Amino acid sequence: MKKILITGHKGFIGKNLYKFLSKKNFKVNGFDLKKNKKFPVIKNYDWVIHLGANSSTTETDVEKIFKQNYEFSLKILKECIKYNVNLQYASSASVYDKKKGFKETSKCYPKSPYSWSKYIFDKYVEKSKYKIIVQGFRYFNVFGQNENDKKDQASPVYKFIKQAKEKKKIKLFYNSNRYLRDFVCIEDVCKVHEQMLTNEVNGLFNVGRGTTLSFQKIAEAVSKKFSCKIEYVKMPEKISKHYQKYTKANMEKLNKYVKIKWKDPIKYISQLSKVF
Repeated sequence: MKKILITGHKGFIGKNLYKFLSKKNFKVNGFDLKKNKKFPVIKNYDWVIHLGANSSTTETDVEKIFKQNYEFSLKILKECIKYNVNLQYASSASVYDKKKGFKETSKCYPKSPYSWSKYIFDKYVEKSKYKIIVQGFRYFNVFGQNENDKKDQASPVYKFIKQAKEKKKIKLFYNSNRYLRDFVCIEDVCKVHEQMLTNEVNGLFNVGRGTTLSFQKIAEAVSKKFSCKIEYVKMPEKISKHYQKYTKANMEKLNKYVKIKWKDPIKYISQLSKVF
């Protein structure tokens, strides 16, 4: 039985993955920096899945985000190398630029301290020498259960559902029919992690569906499900500076190693009484 340590197991992806892998043939432990304070003990694990980070894409404190995302990740990597422990870690699709494409080898143009912290760690891993397996996952727009703690960083799917349930009205940015994203369900993300644990392959991997949906389509599906209205609002300037209006994962690389029937977001929303 493989022993796995998940950092950030109290976060959105971490919480789902901890529960998912615990039901499989793995012995899973969790580490939360806010609660544990001390650095995690890496020795004697088979894998570390490093998800603990500052996930705020709008964070402006550069020193804070680099300390939490880059420096902490660097220490995790070095400890994994020291004790011969394999590593999976969370990167981000926010490093990409629409004009250059969304392939793992595409030239990146990070636009925020958050995306820079992810990109620089990716580059460090790429140039390092090690004998362990290291897999980085560039998540696209992940949505699903247990997003309640993400607040402003929650997916549009979750935000629209919450607004529909509580206020009977969805707030949608103007021109949302032009904002196209690659939405991927958290359940599928967990399957990616599980299947890649058995693949002795290094590198960066996109985690998306390879298709796009507009925010307008998502809002309309939620509106139909909950019989509520859509109210159009102006996008705040703070968000517009670094806003990705289009993402679509190139899935050629990951699909060589995993077999997943990706969940359709619209169908997911229509079946919420069963899964949410």
